[in-house]
Amino acid sequence: MAHHRVSDPETDPNSRLYNPYQDLNLQVPITNLYKLPTSPEFLFAEESLHQRRSWGENLTFYTGSAYLGGSVSGAGVGLFSALRNFEQGDTLKLKINRILNGAGHTGRSWGNKIGVVGLVYAGMESGLVAVTDRDDIWTSVAAGLTTGAVCRAARGVRSAAVAGALGGLAAGAVVAGKHVLKRYVPI
Repeated sequence: MAHHRVSDPETDPNSRLYNPYQDLNLQVPITNLYKLPTSPEFLFAEESLHQRRSWGENLTFYTGSAYLGGSVSGAGVGLFSALRNFEQGDTLKLKINRILNGAGHTGRSWGNKIGVVGLVYAGMESGLVAVTDRDDIWTSVAAGLTTGAVCRAARGVRSAAVAGALGGLAAGAVVAGKHVLKRYVPI
C-alpha cells in the first residue's frame, strides 16, 4: 500500500502565493488562505503514477492533429497546383478563385483522409494500452503497424504488409524522436 505524504503549503516549493486583495492594501493576514499548488492534484495516489492521456484525450489529440496536418499539407499542394494551372488570359479575380478552390478542395480531401488514419491509430494505441497496460515505444510501433495494415487491407495482403511496416517505422521514429528531444533539448 502506497503512503501519500501531504506537504505543508507554507514550505512546499510547488505552490504559489495568490492574494486577490493584494492591491487593496488591507492589514489582514489573508495570505494564509490562498496558497495554491502548481502541480496537478489527484484524488488517489494510483492516478499520479499513470502519466498518459485517457483514450478520449488520445482520440481527440491524434485525430485533430492528423486532420490539421493533412489539411495544411493538402492546402499547400492545392495552392501550388492552382499556381501551375494559370492560363494566359486569366484575370486576377479568376486566379484568386482558382487558388482558393484548389487549396480548399485538396486541403479538405487530405485532411479527411489523414484524419481517419489518426483516428484508427488512436483507437489501436488506446486498445493496446488497455490490453497490455503498458505505454511504451513498442505499443506505439504495434499501433502504427496495425493502423497501416488496416488502412490498406482492402488493397490486398502485400499492400497491407508494406503499409503496416511503414506505419510501424513511422510511429517508432516519432516516439524515438520525442524521447531524444526530451532528453537532449533543454527547454
